[in-house]
Amino acid sequence: MYLLKNRVRPYAWGSRTTIAELLGRPVPAKHPEAEMWLGAHPGDPSAVVAADGAETSLIDVLAADPAAQLGPAVAGRWGDRLPFLLKVLAAEEPLSLQAHPSADQAREGYRREERAGIPREAGNRNYPDPTAKPELVCALTEFHALAGFREPARTVELLRAIETPALSGHVDLLAAEADGEGLRALFTTWITLPQPVIDALLPDLLDSCVTHVKEHGEFELECRTVLELGERYPGDCGVLAALLLNRLVLQPGEAMFLPAGNLHTYLHGTAVEILANSDNVLRGGLTPKHVDVPELLRVLDFAFGDMRVTTGEPAGPRRVYRTAAPEFELSRIEWDAADDLARAEVKLEGGAPRILVCVDGGVRAAAVDGRELTLARGQSMWLPAADPDVVLAPAADGRVRLFAATVGSETAGVSSL
Repeated sequence: MYLLKNRVRPYAWGSRTTIAELLGRPVPAKHPEAEMWLGAHPGDPSAVVAADGAETSLIDVLAADPAAQLGPAVAGRWGDRLPFLLKVLAAEEPLSLQAHPSADQAREGYRREERAGIPREAGNRNYPDPTAKPELVCALTEFHALAGFREPARTVELLRAIETPALSGHVDLLAAEADGEGLRALFTTWITLPQPVIDALLPDLLDSCVTHVKEHGEFELECRTVLELGERYPGDCGVLAALLLNRLVLQPGEAMFLPAGNLHTYLHGTAVEILANSDNVLRGGLTPKHVDVPELLRVLDFAFGDMRVTTGEPAGPRRVYRTAAPEFELSRIEWDAADDLARAEVKLEGGAPRILVCVDGGVRAAAVDGRELTLARGQSMWLPAADPDVVLAPAADGRVRLFAATVGSETAGVSSL
């Protein structure tokens, strides 16, 4: 068991308070702090901290003995590469509208851009690596997002409720073909509109949304979101695209899985996010960065309907968020009450690599070989696959909240409970 030292990414949409408070640093921070990365991503790898305080990049630790650190099954599939990345995400402002490729799409796109000689760090590079990037986000606070295409008939109701004359023909287009192909046609139309047309259309749309909000209409939350996005990203086609997506509010402990092709953006809130260890992003707006429309349309999945929100499968004090992604699995462990039953110990079986992060209270980890390590709020640890079983128990009164990240249980070949 080893403490981890993690990097914080200072993106402009981040918070000046959330991550600083989590880590016990002065508030406000000097600049926005958006994401704390826990893992072995080449851009910002965590450091393993030895008992004497020496720090070693987790990447180097894995490379030195992948079978022991990751387990034979994981090393056999991914070599010395940790397949997941864990994040604490603090969104003060909306992120870019984006989607991620499937494994096949990533491999093909990576080979294509390698042959074309596009530098991997270039701004117009879509596929800096050949891997998929599914992700799951679990709310720590109330967490607002747009994700997945809404039921087309419901979107027609929204568009007619805000009564924007310039959009009437577009509404009719979707009403006549209220399915995935209709969504594809309308989204393609909007994302390829000439800039002068967008500049002429958006003011009327925003005025209609203001009226709908003042009247407390049925789609008030959706209209407030469009107004916020229109203010932050004037003239951006992503403001139109936001009208097609499900507007979600996750409560603490609720999570959603974002598979390949899911168009989404995070609007506001704090969450733990786990994702495949990849940088492949296809942007669809709400950003000054490169938007490759043809490639985005190849990747997008125009399936529609409500996004599934889950609180995980119960396992004692533990909730396990299972997904179809072989790269990762996330668990949430909470102790709330003071009675002995509610503060029961939780065992993590050996055989799989794990990263643990404490977000409230404190937790004590005790290995069956006698080693112990205590995590305070904001601290994290690395558990190699070769380590024996570890028993977790609260190390503080009151609420204790901990997240454990590992590979998918089928990949590791061990039970996740």
